[in-house]
Amino acid sequence: MRVGMGLIKNEHGVWHVRKKVPKALEAAAATVLGASKPRVSWLKETLRTKDQKQAKVRAKPVMMKFDRVLAQAEALLAERPLRTSLSEKEIQQIADYFYAHELGADQELREEGIGSDPLFADVHHQLTEAGIEFDTPFDPHTKNGSGLSPRMMHKIEETVSIVLPPAQRALARGDIDFIKYELNELLQVFRINVDPNCPDYRKLALAVIKAEVRALKDIAARNRGEPIDTPKLLEPSTYSTVRSEGLDAAYDGWLKAKKRSASAIREFAHAIARFKELHDDVTITQITRRHVREFREALQLIPKRRAGKLKEATLPDLVEWTRQHPEAERISPATVNKLLGSVQAVLVWARDNGMIPDEMPWADPFSNMRLEEPRSSRQPWAPSELRLLFGSPVFTQEMRPGAGRGEAAFWLPLLALYTGARLNELAPLTVHDVKCDETTGLHYLTVVEDLDSGRRVKTESSLRAVPIHPELIRVGILEFVAHRRTEDGEAARLFPLLARGPNGGFGEAWSKWFGRYKRALGITNPDSVFHSFRHGFKDSLRAARVSEDVNDALTGHLGGNQVARGYGAKEMLRRFGLAVLHEAVAKVSYPGLDLSDVRWSPRKTIRP
Repeated sequence: MRVGMGLIKNEHGVWHVRKKVPKALEAAAATVLGASKPRVSWLKETLRTKDQKQAKVRAKPVMMKFDRVLAQAEALLAERPLRTSLSEKEIQQIADYFYAHELGADQELREEGIGSDPLFADVHHQLTEAGIEFDTPFDPHTKNGSGLSPRMMHKIEETVSIVLPPAQRALARGDIDFIKYELNELLQVFRINVDPNCPDYRKLALAVIKAEVRALKDIAARNRGEPIDTPKLLEPSTYSTVRSEGLDAAYDGWLKAKKRSASAIREFAHAIARFKELHDDVTITQITRRHVREFREALQLIPKRRAGKLKEATLPDLVEWTRQHPEAERISPATVNKLLGSVQAVLVWARDNGMIPDEMPWADPFSNMRLEEPRSSRQPWAPSELRLLFGSPVFTQEMRPGAGRGEAAFWLPLLALYTGARLNELAPLTVHDVKCDETTGLHYLTVVEDLDSGRRVKTESSLRAVPIHPELIRVGILEFVAHRRTEDGEAARLFPLLARGPNGGFGEAWSKWFGRYKRALGITNPDSVFHSFRHGFKDSLRAARVSEDVNDALTGHLGGNQVARGYGAKEMLRRFGLAVLHEAVAKVSYPGLDLSDVRWSPRKTIRP
């Protein structure tokens, strides 16, 4: 059903508002929105109401937002017209930038002299405390400031040995597909829109591959003790496109500099708005540590739960309310730090991109201003808890509680256990996301970002491919996928009974049911939550001595290694190969857990 103002009602009776994107702006609109798709034909947003009068009221500000998106798309199109040529100077600058970035990241690692050893020591301690047997040739005890450990040196060598050979083969063959992921990121940084079919695009790609080979060889040389200097990293300047030197202008420049995810845009805009509520649109060179301290102290007084008028209250108003209600629970230090970090990132971008003149002394006022965060108490599930959960009726007696939403009750914990994926990555999976490699015959799962269907990932590196563990295949995941394909086709969701929640995710209501279910089984440890499966998966990979680069790639973590930058699904498969990734996943095991009685069957009994 449709009415005016672009209002449309979906099959559940919920009103949405939508606006057609002009053909010429579809690609630019996708960039503005941070969409994973290359083009956006419609702007659409749910109004979260079934009442038509209320929908009309809510639609007006949304339509205004759509107009702003289209205006930004027009501006982006005007600023970045499609080019069919690059100058030799531009090609050299981009390649030099990439080389300097790689060497600079490696230098920072060596100057710090620690790397990821504290994390390794912490994991070693946790596994030892849990009684998990494992072997490691490296000493888990580290001394800060004593230089990189043998483990970190081995880690660097291992990374170079993984990435350098395919890079050299690509250079020898002129295979520019090898570098397309990095190249597109570089073009975003330099704000250049070049036709990938033109000859200069290929010239640039080959120059960047050469830069990567040089960087990897020089990193390896540093490991042998050779003095390799890091060139000065000159950030591409966008100073001429910035309207002024205020915080708003800095945010506007940050927003346009490269493709941003919708969640990042929302978070950064919120942080900037909060800062301005306290200090107005301060000229960025005038922001001092006093401004930051006052901002941090005000953030610490924001109440955690805000209803009614508090939802729309400004930061000063929230501070005043909390002072009158000192008993109210406040937002966590982690949330405060997230807001501080967002404003800081915009200021650092402004400095790096010419909004602060080179001759003007400037120190980051947000440096060392974050709050100390309490250490997370989340741990992997204890073996006894895993046995209790997977020995319960849902897994061994074909029980399907109504709130467990059918097969989601059975498969989501198993998938998390053997993939390390987050709940909001697993809940919206489709039949199409389960793929088979024609060359090896191996099956793998793709985690894909699609905001229009409620699919979100935390970072770009969370777009990844995870081979399917042999135990999942034994339990029947491929039969289940074939069953769903037969029922609803290739685009069928694996768990169609899961509905999108208030925050847009499909696992929100299901998560509450899972918490109730595990407590009913006697699993009362508050730290054993669904996300703890992810911790267990990572720890199992470490116990099996899987390299941290592969571990980080499989779980969508950037990790501490700048050479192995965040991988997407295609980059993972290209760099590591499906066989290597499958071998790593197949090593995941949980001592003491026997799933021999767990087997999926299409004939299920649904019981409340």
